[in-house]
Formats: sequence, structure tokens, C-alpha cells
Amino acid sequence: MENYMNKTKGFKSYVLLILFLTTMVLASCSSSKRAIRSPLKEYGADFLIENLKKNELKYEYFSTRFSAVFSQNKGQTSFSGQIRIHKDSLIWISISPALGIEMVRVLISNDSVFYMNRLDNTYFKSNFDYINSVINSALDYDMLQSFMTGNDFSFYEVSSFKAGIDNQEYKLITTDRRKLRKYVRNNQEISIPLQNIWLDPETFKITRVLIKELVQNGRKLEGRYRYASGDGQLVPANIRFELETLDNKNSIEVEYSKVSISDMLQFPFKIPDKFRQVNRF
Repeated sequence: MENYMNKTKGFKSYVLLILFLTTMVLASCSSSKRAIRSPLKEYGADFLIENLKKNELKYEYFSTRFSAVFSQNKGQTSFSGQIRIHKDSLIWISISPALGIEMVRVLISNDSVFYMNRLDNTYFKSNFDYINSVINSALDYDMLQSFMTGNDFSFYEVSSFKAGIDNQEYKLITTDRRKLRKYVRNNQEISIPLQNIWLDPETFKITRVLIKELVQNGRKLEGRYRYASGDGQLVPANIRFELETLDNKNSIEVEYSKVSISDMLQFPFKIPDKFRQVNRF
């Protein structure tokens, strides 16, 4: 009997401990939620936009080595390489599938795309329209650069965002986000149907971004980010993108290493005379 009473008392103590810990956790979550909600009540989305811009990656030149896994339906491809960016100007990518031997080099500017394949001695040149036709999406240089560095788009308006909280993170929501008129080329206006941005409440870095078409079975592009310290800032360490369409679901996970944002870079892209031009890659 005494043994039974001791077991019962022990069980009661265990239950009380669980209840106490649960109460503490709930109270902590509630307090945390109140703390991050407080500035939204007074300043709304302006508070988040200001802190997002303040804590974005500041750089003129960005470079990193990377390893990546690309998945399409049931197939996977692994590769590695280097990325170099001259902000608002050039993106240079070198891809090496194995043994450090370069297979492909890509150079992207605001209006041009150059691609060089060393395996079959070919090259290709076009514009962003071709990239979008291949990935069945609607990107521009500003978007691509921002996706690769964990920043928000630089050349799009920010006045239409609404602010909220989702799973202990800040969330910015907007529809029909338009490119600023001074950056529109050839009178071809670009807008984003729906965009959601999740922010870490302490660092105000983007942890997740979602772009989606506002139609049934519309295309969806989602990116998720993890960061590490580098050159006195938080720099991307892991990025995962998923592009979902009615027919396909593609994803790419990229690990960055040896990130540098301090050195001036070169962007070599010389096409050998023996290479022949092709009209697609």
C-alpha cells in the first residue's frame, strides 16, 4: 500500500511538473507574441520595412562558393561552383559538376544572359525572356539578385504591404506589387501578383519569401533562408527554392561557403573562337 501511495505521489508530482512547464511555455509564448506585436500596433508595416532595409546585406561585391542539389519530379542532380555579384550590374556563375573542372559559365546583366558550355564548345546569348520561358516564371535581374543574397527587391514599391504575425515571426503581405516606374524598360510594366515575406523578429532578416499567382493552380515560387555571420553581417548560408506549377515541382537547395563581401571582383567571360553559337541551352 505504501509503495502504491509513493508511486501515486510520484505520478502526481510528474503531472504537476508537466502542467507547470506547459504554463511557463505558454506564458512565454504569449509574452513574446505581445512583445513583437507591440510596434505593429503603433507603426504597422512601416516598422517592418524600415528594419528589413536597415538589416539587409550591404555589399558592392558579393562572392561565394556553393554546392547545390536540383530536384525535378523524381530526379536529382548535384553540382558545385562559384557565384560573384556586382550589385545591380552583373551576376557571374561558374558550375563544376565534379573534380573542380568547370563545365558551364554564365554571365547575367540587367538585360542580357550569356551561357558558355565547355563540354560541347558552345555558347548562347539572349535576355531574361528566355530564362523565364525555361523556368516558366517571371523574373528580372533585381529579383534574381535579391533571391541569391537574401534581400528584398530593390526596385519595387513598398507602400502596399500589410503587417502581421505568423508562428512567432513577422509577416509582410502585398498584392500587385509593382516595379518602380523609373526602372521599367520598354514601357513593359512588371508586377508581382501576391508576395509574402517572413522576417525573424530579432534580426529582421528574411527567413521565407513566397510569390504566387492569384489564380487556381497558379505558379508558386518559395524561398527559405538560414544565415551565418560573415564580414560583420549576417550572410546567407543555406537557401532552398521551390518552384511549383500545375505540371511540375522543381526545387534547388544551395549551401554557401567562403562568403566574401569585401573584395573587388573580376567577371571573366571570354568566348573562345572555336565555340559555336546555339539558340538554346
